[in-house]
Amino acid sequence: MPVTAALARVAQPIVLAWGVRRTATALLAGAASTLAMAPLGLWPALFVTFPVMVWLIDGSGAGRWNGVGAAAAAGWWFGFGYFLAGLYWIGAAFLVDADKFGALLVPAVLILPAGLALFTAAGFALARALWDPGAFRIVTLAAALTATEWLRGHVLSGFPWNAFGYALAEPLALAQGFALFGLWGMTFLAVLIFAAPAALADPPAETRRPWLLPAIGLGLLVALAAFGTARLALAPTAFVDGPRLRLMQPNIPQDQRFSYAAKADVMRRYLALSDRASGERSRGVADVTHLIWPESAFPFFVAREPDALASIADLLPEGTVLITGAARLAPSSRPGNIEAYNSVYVFDHDGSILSIYDKVHLVPFGEYVPLRGLLQRLGIEQLVRVPGGFLAGDRLRTLESPRAPPFVPLVCYEAVFPHAVLPRGARPGWLLNVTNDAWFGLSPGPYQHLQQARMRAVEEGLPLVRAANTGISAVVDPAGRIVAQLGLGREGVLDSRLPAPLSPPPYARTGDAPVTAVVVLALIASAWRRRVRLLRPTR
Repeated sequence: MPVTAALARVAQPIVLAWGVRRTATALLAGAASTLAMAPLGLWPALFVTFPVMVWLIDGSGAGRWNGVGAAAAAGWWFGFGYFLAGLYWIGAAFLVDADKFGALLVPAVLILPAGLALFTAAGFALARALWDPGAFRIVTLAAALTATEWLRGHVLSGFPWNAFGYALAEPLALAQGFALFGLWGMTFLAVLIFAAPAALADPPAETRRPWLLPAIGLGLLVALAAFGTARLALAPTAFVDGPRLRLMQPNIPQDQRFSYAAKADVMRRYLALSDRASGERSRGVADVTHLIWPESAFPFFVAREPDALASIADLLPEGTVLITGAARLAPSSRPGNIEAYNSVYVFDHDGSILSIYDKVHLVPFGEYVPLRGLLQRLGIEQLVRVPGGFLAGDRLRTLESPRAPPFVPLVCYEAVFPHAVLPRGARPGWLLNVTNDAWFGLSPGPYQHLQQARMRAVEEGLPLVRAANTGISAVVDPAGRIVAQLGLGREGVLDSRLPAPLSPPPYARTGDAPVTAVVVLALIASAWRRRVRLLRPTR
């Protein structure tokens, strides 16, 4: 077959590559794989880059331990390229307070991808340890990488950012698969589907029907698209009667947001923007029931500032509440030992506090320093200007709000953890993600963050409301449709009704149990196949 012969000619140099050529191949393939992530979403690129993973592992047979070490090295370089190209924008956070943190920009931009690449290296190594010639080795790779990607999402508090499954988050019809399988199930499918063409380059002696697995992968892709198209058609956007939302996006530079000297200017800006007319007949904030401000909205402890509370009370008409992110001074604080929570407040129209949520999942090195005593002696501090960093809340909470269904607040990157966004108990009516992506400027970061938060809406069958300082603020229905949006780097207000939830989809009910079973069975089958091959007498 011409296609098979052509792919074999492409695969052979990659399989035989060694030294610098092998390293460069892995690095470039990993970097190119980020084309599939937001904001580009060019997922067909993975049909080119993921077969390279298979061929790199094929070429790892030399050396000790059946080439496990060589496979791990290739996996590390692939992962380093992937995370470096996909996360370079984190360096912008170190320029917010450049005098203090600017020198850490280059080390941070290199160290984080280097650490995350260890999980990709582990996936390659596990796959190589179970490697067996033939198309089934691609199933082995999918299971191994899903297992190590899951670990990346959980070890040391977890960082599942840009997991491979997000390649299937666009177009929206494909994204409906998250309602069935969640992020880790979609990761398994992504690796299987996009790496499957590697089988077309296999010698006939190893793979009798090289077209079979690619055909299965294409069939899975078509099935996902068909399911998603049907689901979108059968679940049009509906809205809850009553709530009228206004999201305020101030677009304030990060260095001003943490300056106490800017306190008065920040409040004036918030108040004026929140009451801005949004049309000819608009009455400003008087038209809405819920005014929502983003994460860490104040450069001060708002509950300790009577003037700020009075300004909020003056702004809000009766029947309107304010939901806002804000730092909360912990009761344990003492002079010289400030302790605080990164919180969400619900204020009534008279400035009284109706409810509070304290962020549970803090950002390592951003909001707190792991092993703080040791690392601070080395001069390493968290980026936020709270001495000692933030304290973690005790648990996720559902908050009540007048004139709207109960909601679950998620602060910043709490929205990127699959099957970990709802507390135990009664199902809420919506998710609220308040965030401050100003740390990362006009970069891919906010686009990636929005995409991942949208997938939580699809997984849980719940609408998502997202208020961001610099953007992207959005209202998302439970199928992932963006109902309203205010773009990155824009100042303004976004008015919208609240989408209605759907009944819990399969993933919301079962979680990761099905994909765990599939991955475990695939790894057991891989081990059995390899054992049978090793015990088979040679002729």
